[in-house]
Amino acid sequence: MAETILVTGGAGYIGSHVCKALAGEGYLPVVYDDLSGGYRDAVRWGPFMLGDLADGARLDQAFGAYRPRAVIHLAGYIAAGESVADPAKYYGNNLLGSLTLLEVMRRRGCEALVFSSSAAVYGEAEEMPILETAPIQPSNPYGHTKAMTEQYLRDFCVYGLRSISLRYFNAAGADPDGEIGEMHEPETHLIPLVLEAAAGLRAEIDIFGTDHPTPDGTCIRDYIHVSDLAQAHVLALRRLLSGAADKKAEAYNLGNGHGFSVREVIAAAEAVTGRRVPRRECERRPGDPPRLIADATQAAKRLGWRQCHATLEEQIATAWNFLLKRTAEGRQSAG
Repeated sequence: MAETILVTGGAGYIGSHVCKALAGEGYLPVVYDDLSGGYRDAVRWGPFMLGDLADGARLDQAFGAYRPRAVIHLAGYIAAGESVADPAKYYGNNLLGSLTLLEVMRRRGCEALVFSSSAAVYGEAEEMPILETAPIQPSNPYGHTKAMTEQYLRDFCVYGLRSISLRYFNAAGADPDGEIGEMHEPETHLIPLVLEAAAGLRAEIDIFGTDHPTPDGTCIRDYIHVSDLAQAHVLALRRLLSGAADKKAEAYNLGNGHGFSVREVIAAAEAVTGRRVPRRECERRPGDPPRLIADATQAAKRLGWRQCHATLEEQIATAWNFLLKRTAEGRQSAG
């Protein structure tokens, strides 16, 4: 019988890909999601339970009904800019919700958790590429909620909890089979925004700052294919369930190890799509680090993780294929 894994936020972009990867490895993913940022039709590989992360009674029902062996925790608000404008929303969901989840896990005797953390815990890191030993100094409430949840996990070791936090950089692309992909509302991530501009779904893409201390003046970011990201969650889960983890709370960076500038992303998108991407040059955004690149050596060494979709062109191509499929389906529905 397949082991059951509770996936909070499993109806979202990364969560749905994690569920597909879990099912492919013989697990039964049970999705617990309030659908505030996810989609019911993205839940295809196991049961679904509608519920708020901060609703302890509803979470307890999920544990009672499905008795999960472990939890993969991806439920959380993700927009750093919004977190500055509305910190209460982020502290309420990301922190209070995570604490509620941990309390229910403790009562139910569930002692393994993989946490969806973020490179935002490092803030504006000074040295590149970023190592896991870099100072934890988040620069916005979103980053603070990720760093504080990691602290919860370290402190809850006293109750027997074992955890792995995955600090990832920029998720990109879509399921190579075209079943699921990125559908944020509103969309804030660069690659889907660029592709929407290429498809004529938005007027243009904004380039925030052309005078950064980088080779072409635009910000450089590290992109990782979402399917590779999903596989890392499965590997982290295996490490926890096998008892191989050296510490009760571990953390690993996930990234490509190679940064790409905004201009390089736009050029790659034009090459993949064969279309011009309209763009507008704007002033820098306050607090935008010029360069963020991960060192994922430890994830490769300790988790056995490797990238299967490492090139920027492949990441963009899978995202483009999903966008074309989604817009074609939308036209058929409208017709």
